[in-house]
Amino acid sequence: MTHTKQIKNVVIAGGGTAGWMAAAALGKLVGKNINVTLVESDDIATIGVGEATIPPIRTFHKLLGIDEQAFMKATQASFKLGISFENWGQKNTDYIHSFGMTGKECWAGEFHHFWLHSLSLGLESEFADYCYELQAAKQGKCAFNQQNPINYAFHLDASRYALFLRDFSHDFGVKRVEGKITRVNKCAETGNIKSLTLSDESTLDGDFFIDCTGFRGLLIEQALHTGYEDWSHLLPCDSAIAVQTKAISDEIPPYTRSIAHDAGWQWQIPLQQRVGNGLVFCSRYLSDEDAKQLLLDNIQGETLTEPRVIKFKTGRRRKGWNKNCLALGLASGFVEPLESTSIHLIMSGVIRFMRLFPFNGITEQAISEYNKQLKSEIENIRDFIVLHYKVTERNDSEFWRHCQNMEVPNTLAHKISLFKETGRVFLDDGDIFRVDSWVQVMLGQGIKPKQYHLIASLMSDEELTRFLSSIKQQISQRVVQLPTHEAFLQQYCPAN
Repeated sequence: MTHTKQIKNVVIAGGGTAGWMAAAALGKLVGKNINVTLVESDDIATIGVGEATIPPIRTFHKLLGIDEQAFMKATQASFKLGISFENWGQKNTDYIHSFGMTGKECWAGEFHHFWLHSLSLGLESEFADYCYELQAAKQGKCAFNQQNPINYAFHLDASRYALFLRDFSHDFGVKRVEGKITRVNKCAETGNIKSLTLSDESTLDGDFFIDCTGFRGLLIEQALHTGYEDWSHLLPCDSAIAVQTKAISDEIPPYTRSIAHDAGWQWQIPLQQRVGNGLVFCSRYLSDEDAKQLLLDNIQGETLTEPRVIKFKTGRRRKGWNKNCLALGLASGFVEPLESTSIHLIMSGVIRFMRLFPFNGITEQAISEYNKQLKSEIENIRDFIVLHYKVTERNDSEFWRHCQNMEVPNTLAHKISLFKETGRVFLDDGDIFRVDSWVQVMLGQGIKPKQYHLIASLMSDEELTRFLSSIKQQISQRVVQLPTHEAFLQQYCPAN
């Protein structure tokens, strides 16, 4: 199918983070050639719990020319250097999956091979000792300048972020229409979407439509019947409860906390003036009421919102781009927010679409390429998240026993067994997580490789000792000089 009509009018259905990220990017980067209209209703609440990000969001902001300090002030954002995983490998254990590079690598083998070799020689150290961002996170410190860079992302208020992008988009000619979509109108001949009818009976015509209507998938699913691939056999959690609390301390940790419970896990996301809390759980092992109580018993500070139960089914639409409709955010699929990938998937989807933008008409080749890349990216993210459940050593509840014994995709099973046997990790094309990330999680949850690359043993014992201690020393010296996270926030971007 080739749809040769030129694309001039793009209509975005739904606001929230997904809608306004799409509007901001299209308005700023291709807005001179197209008209962008976003329709949203103030009556429809957004899910808005995607409050943690990963470092590529900074590239997105640079692309759009967004001022980082202004953005952080407006969204009450704090810095994020990684995620602390507590009780995941075993009860009462923890590790940090950080955004930094651990140690130094050479052409034949990553740093962890040298570290594993040092253990065999009886040199005692933690893998975490060799990562700057991880050590800064542990000590509650964060700052950067040109001489002392650090790899970071953000914790942010998702609702404020949508409003920030809405104001930003306005300057680039994006038109906002207030209204509730009551009908999606399709062309009888092609099956493409022609227009949206709103509750006041007005009609919005478009050449291309972006579905940001959340789990409902009003356009991509209800109108185009795209189909959904269910991943709940791999990610059994199907419910979440979210609640916000007042910050009770000036100490703002520069990391997200992910605390495993008997039937799921709890998140803590520290912003400048409040904390985002939530519990992700499997309703087969825990009722909504018990989950609500568990969350309320494990938070600190006065609650600012009523606990809200959100039901979901992990998986993805069979096509992210179908006919003249692109799905973004929850409309395109859902992988639980364990590694803060929700906002990243919106961002990468928008950028991928702009690179393939059908100015002169939609082609099957562009649709196929978009969907191929999306499938590769989201399946790699899925595998990385399933990894955390699969390689647990916990067998103290029915939920964790299920996770330990469940069958996982061949792609993931291969990565785990390759690391167990040889200490090696090879990335796939769509993998957004680096070798460092895979190694931090697998070592953090108790996998000890049987072998390592013998390139590490070419160093003499003295050279290896010097090599490791110099890295450790440099990191210690850099971390000592850092201010606390709170002090740097107050200097760099105090919340509005």
